[in-house]
This record gives sequence, C-alpha cells and structure tokens, in this order.
Amino acid sequence: MHRIDPTLLRYSLQQLEQAAHDHAEWQENLLRSVVCGLPFNLDDVRENAHHHCRFGRWYYERAPAELWGKPAFAAIGAEHEHLHRVAAQLLHDVSADAPIVRDNFEALVAGSARLRLQLDTLKHEIQGALQNRDALTGAYGRVEMLPEMREWRALAQRGVQQCCIVFMDVDNLKEINDTYGHQVGDEVLAGAVEFLVRHLRPYDKVFRYGGDEFLIALPGADLAMGQAVIRRVREELASGPLVAGRSGVAIRATASFGLALLDPEVSVEDSIERADQALLVAKAAGRNRAISWDPSVTTGTRLRRLEVDLPE
Repeated sequence: MHRIDPTLLRYSLQQLEQAAHDHAEWQENLLRSVVCGLPFNLDDVRENAHHHCRFGRWYYERAPAELWGKPAFAAIGAEHEHLHRVAAQLLHDVSADAPIVRDNFEALVAGSARLRLQLDTLKHEIQGALQNRDALTGAYGRVEMLPEMREWRALAQRGVQQCCIVFMDVDNLKEINDTYGHQVGDEVLAGAVEFLVRHLRPYDKVFRYGGDEFLIALPGADLAMGQAVIRRVREELASGPLVAGRSGVAIRATASFGLALLDPEVSVEDSIERADQALLVAKAAGRNRAISWDPSVTTGTRLRRLEVDLPE
C-alpha cells in the first residue's frame, strides 16, 4: 500500500465501505427470500450473477487497479463469487418449492463470515497505510521514521547492509508561495513527493521531516550509490514542470539534497544531523545541488572539501 497515493487510498476506503454496505443489503434481501419466501431478484440466478450485483459492479468495474494485486482483494472476489453460487442454488430450491438443503444454508453463513473477514482485513490495511502518511504530501510521517532508521542502523551494525539517508529541501518554496499562493505551494510539495516515489526504487522511503524538508532512506546504498541515485532524481526534477497553477502556468521546482551514511557507530539522530548539515551546505552553495557530508568540514565552510554535485 505504501506506494499508493493517499488520496486514492481514502477514496478506495470510501468505496470499500459503500460496497460492503451494498453487499449487506443484498444478503438481507436474500435471506428474506430464502427464509420467508419473498420475491427475489432474477439477476441472482443468472450465470455470473456475482458480476451483476452492486458489490460485483464495484469490484469488477470501479475498484482502483492498485487494489487488484492485494491478497485480501483477491480473496474477497473468490468469496463473493462462491456466495453467489450458493445463493443461486438456494433460490432455485425456493422457486421449485423444494426443501432448503442445510449444507447449502450453512455454506452461505460461513461464506458470508469469511467475506466479512476479508473486507475487514483490506479495510484495516488501507487505514493502517493512511495512518502512517502525511495528509498533505503522502510521505511517511516522523512517528514512523526513527523506528525504521534504527532497524536499518541495526542491519548496518551486523554488516548486513548499509543505508544512505538524504535530506531534501524544495528550493525557493517561499517565493513560489508568494508568487502563486500557498495552495500551489502545497501542490508543489505533494508533487515533489509523488515524483520521488515514482523515480526512486520500490523499497526506498520518503518521510516528511517538517515544512518543505523530507528525509529519504536508501537501504542498501552507500554514499557513492546514493549520490548516483539522487543525481538522477535531482536532474530529472529540475528538467520539467512539476505542477500547473490555477492560471495554467507551469511551475518549475528544484531541490537541494544532503547525503550521509547511516553510521552504525553513532546514533540515528547524529546521522540525521549529518545529512541536515550537508543539506545546509548545498543550499548555501547555490541550491539545486546534492552534497555528501564530510567529517572534516563544518557547515558553510571549506566547500572545496565536499563532494559537490553541481548542476549542469
């Protein structure tokens, strides 16, 4: 779920809750028909009836494509189809004035319980993903950041893998806000995170540190690899418009980056401070740069000692 846009996640959750409500109504009407002999919808005895109920139309026609790869979503489809097969048999028996087969009725009850369980599983998965996201940008929040950093540091301590961390700051956001308004400035921040998610590796993570600053974790990357990844991202970000304002004017934005290794010999907080210092140097050097932290350099001095990724 972590690569799905939060807006889409919230919309998916709303759709899921409505679809579950629609299915509950269908089941209530089915039970009235089976138990009380009330008229039933002829669609329920059609072939592929599971495609024609309101729940089925949502599942097969309107559910976001991003949900289709989720195990719970696939299980929902299987249970829903099975329920309709059992329901059709029960309705055939009712229409023929035949006695209700107990095994079929129990299969209906058990299948309904399994479907509710899978619906709840998917709902909780979506809610969990939303709880860990920054509402504006979709980046992960600071609450999740430190525990994850400590896990990656522990892996580095055991020699399993290194992790490069990167501070990113959107350049000149105040000027963008002043020129186009804060709504467009917010869109720039959200667009920058969306850009990062699309251009980073699937297992990299973006955390919103605060304001227009973001912390990027690149597991398995040393400083050299981190520089290569961030150089590509920085250049592609600077090469084209990020969002269009309400006036239709394309907004171009660049970003500055400070890199540091998640050092197993120091605390996570100290490693983050190193990346922050490198970011400050990148901004002082003119922005739109990616600079690695160097232990022999203090912020803002002796820039020649730093590995500076100059813009083309």
